[in-house]
Amino acid sequence: MEEFRNKKGFICDMDGVIYHGDRLLPGVKEFVDWLYRENKEFLFLTNASSKTPKELQQKLDRMGLDVDESHFYTSAQATAKFIASQKPNCSAYVIGDPGLFLALSNAGITNNSINPDYVIVGETNNYNYDSICQAVRHVLNGARLVGTNTDITGPTEAGIIPACRALAAPIEMATGKTAYFVGKPNPLMMRTGLHMLGVHSQEAAIIGDRMDTDIIAGIETGLDTCLVLSGVTTKEEIGTYPYCPRIVLNGVGEIPV
Repeated sequence: MEEFRNKKGFICDMDGVIYHGDRLLPGVKEFVDWLYRENKEFLFLTNASSKTPKELQQKLDRMGLDVDESHFYTSAQATAKFIASQKPNCSAYVIGDPGLFLALSNAGITNNSINPDYVIVGETNNYNYDSICQAVRHVLNGARLVGTNTDITGPTEAGIIPACRALAAPIEMATGKTAYFVGKPNPLMMRTGLHMLGVHSQEAAIIGDRMDTDIIAGIETGLDTCLVLSGVTTKEEIGTYPYCPRIVLNGVGEIPV
């Protein structure tokens, strides 16, 4: 733990690590206070695409945490950056929430429900059969299928719910096309996160609740890894993966000293 605490930079997941829904998890305030007290570089790197960094900042503020907007980076922003680099000023048919639409707009990507260059899928409560049918039609007509992240499920106060990969699956199955997912563990998002931290991978750690995104992303990027059991992964499930985190904690409240 001492080696872990001495890292200069920390990349933290949010859902299942910092909060569940609108409920702050135990020990989070103490953990954030410790990050500031120890002058750590830190970034909340989330695969959730529905909210903007400003909305995430305000959400934590309502929970009693004062964190600057610059400490947030979402899979929506990573997706917009990737697509803009592939085809500047392109258009997309989007299944998602305002955070994704705004990130795409800021990157110069316009909405198009007629002949889009891309079909982009993120989390949303407005997912429906008509949107699936439209997405399938566009992909069969040549639009490229992109998902904001590979999460199959996500934690909420009410329990586990379907996430991006589960929402993209019907489109993949109906078209025979495989979506390209941009969020963790994609190195594109991880490299951007490290660049924003301004810290070398050997001097950074990742804290997450998912083995299949957070922990594998840390391993493949050369970060120290910490799994917290406050989200979707149970202690029993760790052994079902061919890799493991270096540290396992009940929650981030166990990190401060």
